[in-house]
Amino acid sequence: MLAKLTGWLLLGIVRLLTGAQARWYGCPPKAEQRIYFANHQSHADLVMIWAALPEELRSITRPIAARDYWANTPVKRWITTEVFNAVYVERQASAPAAAAAPPVPAPVVAEALPPQRPPMPAERIEPSMEPLLPLTPPAPPAETVPEAQGRLDLPEPPAPPPPPEPPPPAAPEEIPVAASAPAVDPLAPLVEALRSGDSIIIFPEGTRGHTGEPQKFKSGLYTLATMFPEVVLVPAWIDNVQRVMPKGEIVPVPILCSVTFGAPIRVEEDEERRPFLDRARAAVIALRDV
Repeated sequence: MLAKLTGWLLLGIVRLLTGAQARWYGCPPKAEQRIYFANHQSHADLVMIWAALPEELRSITRPIAARDYWANTPVKRWITTEVFNAVYVERQASAPAAAAAPPVPAPVVAEALPPQRPPMPAERIEPSMEPLLPLTPPAPPAETVPEAQGRLDLPEPPAPPPPPEPPPPAAPEEIPVAASAPAVDPLAPLVEALRSGDSIIIFPEGTRGHTGEPQKFKSGLYTLATMFPEVVLVPAWIDNVQRVMPKGEIVPVPILCSVTFGAPIRVEEDEERRPFLDRARAAVIALRDV
């Protein structure tokens, strides 16, 4: 009940500020599954085209909303979820997970050594009064082993074995790298909404423009059109809404706005992606002067 009352309140405010005039130039309002695609110049585009639809179409039509803007506060998240029944999309694909850092080796703790005994004090030698004894002559040096072996004709001792070769250096241990997380498909929420039978409102430019003409359309519209060929594609031109709430502004300015809906288009047989997107963009621009 609260969401419905809030919706009526927002609808009254939008129509008071902008007029929210809907002009069905190429097709009548009809309760069938559609993809409305329009130019994008302001965050108010979502509210404007939602308010321009008749009540029976608003209940089955879901506008897309950028999650980083429309879900960054509890109030906007509640309005877009409960009132507009919006479909959240990610404007940037999620980055893959970073590689796992190599484990840091634990510090080596030196083993505790047993406590050493304190050195004993040197023994004191008392001087003796006895007369010095004559020194004995030194003993002759002993014969070395080679001379004795030569006299006894003994065989030479075997040569010492060579020192063992050092083992080859161990190959560095490979550090396992965490698998990259799959990127999130930004079209997945739109595909789910279309499969459930809802109509959607999309802005194929992907971002707001500032030149008065739509930027080149991204491939999402072509992908959805080929996946759901039975869904009707309706172009729309939103006029003057960028003056109501320009980029960077918070307080809206009252000014008359309108939404013009054109004739439906479809993907022709064997039509390539870029020619279709250029034709869809041209269909939106053609509604500017209607």
